[in-house]
Amino acid sequence: MTCDDEAGGRIVEDIQSLAAKVRRALRRRGRSPDEADDLIQEAFLRLHVYCRDHTIRNTGGFLLRTALNLACDRSRRDRVAAVVPGALEDLPLADPCPPPDEVCAGQERLQRMKAGLEAMSPRRREVFVLNRIEGYTFPQIAARLGITLSAVEKHAAKAILFLTDWMDDAMEAEEE
Repeated sequence: MTCDDEAGGRIVEDIQSLAAKVRRALRRRGRSPDEADDLIQEAFLRLHVYCRDHTIRNTGGFLLRTALNLACDRSRRDRVAAVVPGALEDLPLADPCPPPDEVCAGQERLQRMKAGLEAMSPRRREVFVLNRIEGYTFPQIAARLGITLSAVEKHAAKAILFLTDWMDDAMEAEEE
């Protein structure tokens, strides 16, 4: 082996070592082995072109940063490419609205719920509405209505039980 062969062997080892380091970094970031190899090859090409006009102090760092930047660029390009071009009229669109039978059933449930609220005592209805619809906490309701926290809790529990029974009874009557 001549001196030139030894120097060439070290260079090959250095390149292989750099490539392995960059490959590990790309694989840790979720790149496939083939994609990592493509990015490494592109990074080496850019390193070669850049070295024509510039001096690089840290070849490994340059190579790693270039490969990572190329990976980011590829991800951005893939996201943009995922958008399907074409006229909106040509795309199959799903109607986001529920089907008419579900809308009708929902309206019927809402009417039953309103009837149940009307059938409740005024104080119980007020506690329920303040808590479940307006979003007040039990202590806030107690302060607002001038009643104890315990009374608010009892009204809220009884309102839930009443409405649950009311809705169940209405469903059973509908099924008959």
